[in-house]
Amino acid sequence: MPRKSALSRRAFLQTGLAAGAAMTTAMGLANKASAATPVKGGHFRFGFAHGSTTDVLDPGKVLNGMLSSTHYAVTNTLTEVDTDGALIPKLATEWDATPDAKTWTFKLRPGVEFHDGKTLGTEDVIASINHHRGENSSSSAQSMVSAITDIRADGADRVVITLSGGDADFPFKLSSFNFPIYAAREDGSLAYEDGIGVGAYKLVNFEPGVRADFEKNPNYWHEGRGHFDSAELISIKDVTARTNALRTGAVDAIDRLELKTTDLLKKTAGIVVHEVEGKTHYTFPMHTNTAPFDDNHVRMAVKLGLDREAMLQTILFGHGQIGNDQPINSAYPFFNAELEQRTYDPDKARWHLRQAGLDSVDLRLSASDAAFSGAVDAAVLYKEQAKRAGLNITVEREPTDGYWSSVWMKKPWCACYWPGYATPDSIFTQAYAAGASWNDTFWDNARFNDLLVQARSELDQPLRSEMYAEMQTLVRDECGTVVPFFANDVFAVSDKVGVGQLSNNYEVDGRLFLERWWMKEA
Repeated sequence: MPRKSALSRRAFLQTGLAAGAAMTTAMGLANKASAATPVKGGHFRFGFAHGSTTDVLDPGKVLNGMLSSTHYAVTNTLTEVDTDGALIPKLATEWDATPDAKTWTFKLRPGVEFHDGKTLGTEDVIASINHHRGENSSSSAQSMVSAITDIRADGADRVVITLSGGDADFPFKLSSFNFPIYAAREDGSLAYEDGIGVGAYKLVNFEPGVRADFEKNPNYWHEGRGHFDSAELISIKDVTARTNALRTGAVDAIDRLELKTTDLLKKTAGIVVHEVEGKTHYTFPMHTNTAPFDDNHVRMAVKLGLDREAMLQTILFGHGQIGNDQPINSAYPFFNAELEQRTYDPDKARWHLRQAGLDSVDLRLSASDAAFSGAVDAAVLYKEQAKRAGLNITVEREPTDGYWSSVWMKKPWCACYWPGYATPDSIFTQAYAAGASWNDTFWDNARFNDLLVQARSELDQPLRSEMYAEMQTLVRDECGTVVPFFANDVFAVSDKVGVGQLSNNYEVDGRLFLERWWMKEA
């Protein structure tokens, strides 16, 4: 099955991805920026809401946007999700699959060099994927490659990957920040520690939770990408400090704006605010293996005790869409538009508590703005809304530093966020499949797990759509995830920064901004 026919066979999927491409609003020079020719040179600085002193460069432990952006800067993946949602070649120039989508062959781009001069080879791709495999792997992406039964070289420029079952979307998975390509050591292990990749920038300094510094790779293979001479990623977790850094010119761009002041920022001379409607969503995951959340009636009460519309307006100031306790929205293919929207219903919540043998229940909700800007305020608002439902919530404000290593997946109920993924299978596999490293509710539903495997290899699109619709229903009604809303990606740049069409695959132009953006005057 050649690549072109593979994409044609998934025409419904591609149409859905394109239809869900970014809706971008940019004040000021948006149209000019999109049409402008990139300028080479200059120094670029990004102020991130992310970063932790526990950060490491291990591709299997990418816990925040600062890390994923670093990997995308210093190296490449085999494939890339373009700004229109289509899958395009990166280090793989083409790919083929057997008719059952179980065996995939990727042809590698010739002449690609690592920053130290080593030529990219099949051994590097194999080591980069094997890094996430095996029962002893600590990688968060282990579930995404668990179906791989064999990976081998076929000559000097092809890698053949065999799966235990068909996966029509497998090349999409390999575009993820979880699968950057680094060099293989002689023993087959992966040499990622120094950030020596094949990407547009060389890593010259990395201070976990503080900063990452880059200089241009003069031998980068990709013409038309990697325009800056040098760049910095700077962790500025406090939103006020981050905004002031942009206002004063200390940085050239920031993410995660304080939404209540966004309209004022739009009026500031020299600053351009961009807003992209996409797949990022904020959640409150409950551990389904821990009392009282091990009772689905309690979980349903928690979901019904939330006023989503009020939270959307209060926390996001309308910069998003209400959620429905499952991660697939209309930006994805196979979105279940028939799934009834859950609403605030304290009386029904109390009914569910009674079914669990409770008149009321005391709960602790851990939150930090490390999860998302406004997470603590959202937790406090949740507390007030849930009182009518018999839910007595104590909000525990957690430190921002170390939140992802010490709170998330450790405490039984907390605040979280998820970026967009290319396909429903990717987010379901990484966050909802039984045993997945990032299954932050520890949910294990046999029907869901079976459907997940079946849908991957199903080539009949209407039947596949039915499967994904049922999976969305199962997550909504039985999983431990509360999804109050999907958040627009709202970020700001200096008007000295040029951007093109923006992606909604992940936040901030799919985390590929260091490759795609430029300084208008170098």
